[in-house]
Order: sequence, then C-alpha cells, then structure tokens
Amino acid sequence: MAEFFLRLFVKDYQTMDRDPVVRQKCGMVGGAIGIFLNVCLFGFKLLAGLVSNSIAIMADAVNNLSDAGSSVVTLFGFKMAGKPADEEHPFGHGRIEYVAGLIVSMAIMLMGIELCKSSVEKIITPETVVFSTLSIVILAVSILVKGWMCLFNRSLGKRMKSTTIQATAMDSLSDAISTTAVLIGVLVSRMTGWHVDGYIGVLVAVFILYTGFTTARETLDLLLGHPPERELVQAIEEMVLSHSEVIGVHDLVVHNYGPGRSMISLHAEVPCDADIMHMHDTIDLIEMELKERFQCDAVIHMDPIVTNDEQTNRLHIQMVEILQAIDPRLSLHDFRMTAGPTHTNLIFDVVVPYRFAYTDKQLTQLIEQKAKELDERYFTVIQIDHLYV
Repeated sequence: MAEFFLRLFVKDYQTMDRDPVVRQKCGMVGGAIGIFLNVCLFGFKLLAGLVSNSIAIMADAVNNLSDAGSSVVTLFGFKMAGKPADEEHPFGHGRIEYVAGLIVSMAIMLMGIELCKSSVEKIITPETVVFSTLSIVILAVSILVKGWMCLFNRSLGKRMKSTTIQATAMDSLSDAISTTAVLIGVLVSRMTGWHVDGYIGVLVAVFILYTGFTTARETLDLLLGHPPERELVQAIEEMVLSHSEVIGVHDLVVHNYGPGRSMISLHAEVPCDADIMHMHDTIDLIEMELKERFQCDAVIHMDPIVTNDEQTNRLHIQMVEILQAIDPRLSLHDFRMTAGPTHTNLIFDVVVPYRFAYTDKQLTQLIEQKAKELDERYFTVIQIDHLYV
C-alpha cells in the first residue's frame, strides 16, 4: 500500500534506509497525504455536525483538523530533520523529527481537553440531535478512510523505521474507533431518543487524550535516550567478533541523533601480545564495516588482555564464579593482575544492571571480601559499569 505512493512520488525510494534525503522525501509524502485526507474529512464532518446539531460529530471533525495540523508539523519536522550537519549541529538535525512528534502530541492533548469541556457542557444542557442520512454516510466513509490511513502509515512507518509515522498510524486507528462510537451514538439517539451525544463526545475526547499521551511518552523516550534494540546489539557484536583477532566486546553504546543518524562506540578486547600495527588495521576495518552496514559512525577502543598466563586465566575464572554466585546478571571484563611480594592486585570492571540490590560501594566491598576468602593477599581494584544496552 505505502509502496504504491512511494513509487509514484519518490525516486529511488528503496534506498531510504541508506539515504537520509530519500527518507526525508518519503516522510514528506506521508505527511502530505495525511494533510489532504484529514482536511477533507474535517470539512465533510463539520458539515455533517452542523446539519445534525451533533457536538460529537463536530468534536470528531475538530479531531481531524488537529490531525491535519499534526501532519503539517510532521511534514515540517521531516523537512528540518533532513538538513545537513553544520558548525552548530555537527551531528545533523535528525532529532527535530522527535521534537515535531512531541509538538504533535501536545496539540492532540490540548484539543482533547477542549473537546472534553464542550462535551460536558452538552451533557449538562443536552440538545436534540437531528438524524441525517448525509451524516451517516459521511461517518461511514470516514471510518473506512481512517482505517486505510492506519494501514498506510503503519506500512510506511515500518519501512522508514519512524516512530513519528507509526504514532500517526495509531492515531488513525483511534480516530476510526472514535468515529465508530460517534456513528453508534447517532444511531442510538435516532432509535431511542436518548441524549447520548455529549457522552459520546466525552468518549471521543478521551480517545484523543490517550493518543496524545502515548505519542508524547514514546517521543520523550527517544529524546531522553533509550537502549538500542536487542537485535541491533547482537548484530553489532556478531560482526565485531567475526574477526578472529577480537576476543570480546563490552561497553557498547549506540548514540541516537535522529533516524538514520547514529554513532556506535565499543571496547574490543584483543591479545596483549598481538602486533599493534596489525590490530590497528583490523580495528579500522571493523569500523568501516560497521559504518557501511549500519549507516553510522563507529569508534572502537582496544583493550589488551592477557590470554596465555595460566594464573591470570585461573583467577579470571574464579572471579567470574564469585560474581555469578552474587547475581547471575553480573559480568566482568578487562581482567588484569599485578603480583607483588606482599599482595596481588586484581583489576577489572564489573557490569551491573540498573536497580541492583547493592549499591556500588556495597558490591565492591562484597567482591573484595570474597576475593580475600580465596587468598588474603588479594586486593581488588574494581570499576563499576552500568548497562547501556
């Protein structure tokens, strides 16, 4: 469904996942279609509401007008997000798309509040709804159009990996449901004479508020920063570890600067006795592979570790067992050992999940205690890390 319009208006639309300019054009196509259809629905529903004297139908009409406004903001957001990087914004303007989504959600919630007030007034002072065949036809057609828009935006949002477009799809679905409620209300009023118009208006307003709230929550998550998808993390780790010179990966961070604009940073564990020039060449190669596959910049830090010392390996295994006994979610990396005549330092980083039972200080003391149970000469030097993925 989305592919038909993309093929019609956007050349090379199949490269949207690799070309930000093409992605921007695809988003603008979706926004333009939303503006056109929502303006049409607003006009027809407003006419139907005036003819039937129904606050619920007029509320539904205003909802479509707010959707048209949301599409304008989305269109503007994609346009601005497509601007290239400059001196003041070296990582581009991609996050403007998220800001646009937040503005849309705020507008939706404001509209919901106003419609709720109008509907409550209608409940307090009810007015007779005039049955109109024209109104019934317009509402039925609106349900079909909104259902189509939901499917279109869902398909487009998945193709573009755009939370803004996917939120628009959910908005269209809630619109179809609310319009169905309005239609049922008109028919109930016709058949029973009950004044349910105001109550249906409140129901529509609640749908609008819920849509605005969920959209705002999802957009705020993107603006505040959230962990990458597990599939992406796994794909990155598999690509890095596919090079035999790399022993392990940790401290993987994916920085999101907007759709299609990301930066990957990670630490790669390599043998400490490997040829440094060869390893530097390997790391450069991995960075280029990550950039080509995931369309992002990549920065890799090399961590040299001992792999051929029996005592170091034995102590490494023992410390892993200690951590697993404390909590199976704990892990360590960058394990090193410095032995002296009176004591031995065990140096490593511990990865701790958020909302862990112990504070960083308590965990450090507990690990130190467990290490000394192995040998009183062991002292631990621990760096606590928290999960980024």
